[in-house]
Amino acid sequence: MFNRSKENTESPIGKTNRIVEGTVITGDITSQTDFRLDGKLIGNFTSTGKLVVGPNASIVGDVEAGNVDIEGSFEGKLNISGLLSLKSESTVKGEMIVGKLSVEPGAEVTATCKMQNSSGTKSLTAAKDVKTA
Repeated sequence: MFNRSKENTESPIGKTNRIVEGTVITGDITSQTDFRLDGKLIGNFTSTGKLVVGPNASIVGDVEAGNVDIEGSFEGKLNISGLLSLKSESTVKGEMIVGKLSVEPGAEVTATCKMQNSSGTKSLTAAKDVKTA
């Protein structure tokens, strides 16, 4: 009668999951919070938050997220509703569907890219074997 179960009232906003360097995950990850990957993921990643792929990290699989920063390597399909930021050390192979795209000089991109916004989708197919200098 007096034992009320405590509900989890903590909000996931402002919290970040982290997979450290040297860790290999084979399988899919789903997260409601921001996520930093410094290890290796062989599988798919889904989140409404932000994903940061560290400089020594790699992903082989598909990613669907709100925003993504890539410093390491990625191979697969990226479906990013917000900003995809490719840092100068990054290597990306596959397909990108993004709301916004930022590419630093030095990033290696071998991918197709579709820019999406509220009024439709625009295809950018000029990104064959592009290395920004």
